[in-house]
Amino acid sequence: MGEKVVATGFDLSDRQWQRGKLRECLEGLTRLLEERRFDRPRNLMGLEIELNLAGADGMPRMMNAQVLHRIASQDFQTELGQFNLEVNIVPHRLGGRVLDQLAEELRTGLAYADRKASEESSQIVMIGILPTLAAKDLGSGNLSGDERYKLLNEQMLAARGEDFLIDVEGVERFRYSSATIAPEAACTSVQLHLQVTPSRFAAVWNAAQAITAAQIAVGANSPFLFGHEVWRESRAPLFLQSTDVRQPELAAQGVRPRTWFGERWITDARQLFEENLRYFPPLLRTDADEEPLRVLDQGGVPRLYEMVLHNGTIYRWNRPVYDVADGVPHLRVENRVLPAGPTVTDVIANAAFYYGLVRALADEPRPIWTRLPFAVAEANFDAACRYGIDAVLHWPRSGRSPALAPIPAVRLVRDELLPLAAAGLDAWGVEPADRDRYLGVIEERCRTRVNGASWQVATYRLAREDGMDRESALAATTRRYGALMRTGEPVHRWPVTRPY
Repeated sequence: MGEKVVATGFDLSDRQWQRGKLRECLEGLTRLLEERRFDRPRNLMGLEIELNLAGADGMPRMMNAQVLHRIASQDFQTELGQFNLEVNIVPHRLGGRVLDQLAEELRTGLAYADRKASEESSQIVMIGILPTLAAKDLGSGNLSGDERYKLLNEQMLAARGEDFLIDVEGVERFRYSSATIAPEAACTSVQLHLQVTPSRFAAVWNAAQAITAAQIAVGANSPFLFGHEVWRESRAPLFLQSTDVRQPELAAQGVRPRTWFGERWITDARQLFEENLRYFPPLLRTDADEEPLRVLDQGGVPRLYEMVLHNGTIYRWNRPVYDVADGVPHLRVENRVLPAGPTVTDVIANAAFYYGLVRALADEPRPIWTRLPFAVAEANFDAACRYGIDAVLHWPRSGRSPALAPIPAVRLVRDELLPLAAAGLDAWGVEPADRDRYLGVIEERCRTRVNGASWQVATYRLAREDGMDRESALAATTRRYGALMRTGEPVHRWPVTRPY
């Protein structure tokens, strides 16, 4: 849902110029909002999925350029690492049989891509972090050839001034020092877009923030970090640390990291773009020669290139997006919380849960964000990333004391959030058959207490109990995962057996 903005590097002397351009863009956005120039309600959603390439042995394959050449479709693009691809699904209107339509399009596209990847002795794997990825796989030599990745790596390293420290303690502890941002490439996600009007933006963004923990609890799929079992959704700490341009002293002073949950509920979209300008120095510039205020004065619609590029280097879990389609500006909320996989059915079930729940919570007369402190929402997110389907969350309890009470995530989802998600899908006009099928997948995950992360861990531990070494057990788990992924059966139905 939108174009990639071409990035170029710039010298440190250009930074003041860049700030000036960002201020112009923010003023342009403000005028567009005040003049009510934005697109009418269209109920449009979009979907992007980042993918991994692995060989038949389960090990990563560094050949996205060759595979993309074989695929030869604009729906598939490079991502940061040479073992990554991204697939983009064209925007759809929420309603009718949209969920089954999305599932069919994804199955068709991924099956085609997998066939083409096999011509290069590779396979497509939808998984949050490929278990067989090792630190040695993530040097600058394994970044994709796109110039923007090289520029981003150079600028982020220059901003930090020292190696990036990856230090995550969970079931095991993993500690690693990287001279590049390449470890970020290990994180492959599903990005859910929802186009909203300016008047609805704050409610949708706040609702999306409030439910991040529930999304992760039922959808976690990244328990391994470079061969170590850490958090159930290890993408969160890895993404934060691999993009953290703060020196430790700046972090201690409270400077915000570029991967950011946020710090408050909002009342309008402009606040988020203004925070971007206030808190985060620009890293890149575009080669576009646009004067947004002049474009507005002449009755046109500015693309706000510099603001869009800057926004793309700040990794909020729910990101605001400004874009222009057919000469008309619009706003989107981009939900970046979920890991990829395990299957197409699981991905669409996660999407159904998100779109339904966001709609229901945004429509509530007494919004959840008036009853849930922002800090508690962030703590819930961290708990869900650590413990996945076994997380305990804090949630407002209607008519009960205390107002915030701990509740197992599976009970919260099953008893309170799934009925809301169903009502939200009804409000979108989604067919009951689609609604029940895909929300039923989430319900079954809660009943069986199985998601991608729990299945991976159980399978890996069985292999280790049988005497396999760490690397062999991870490779066997990855191969078994890939085989079951191709059956299309949702992960809660996957048998936990020895992976060989």
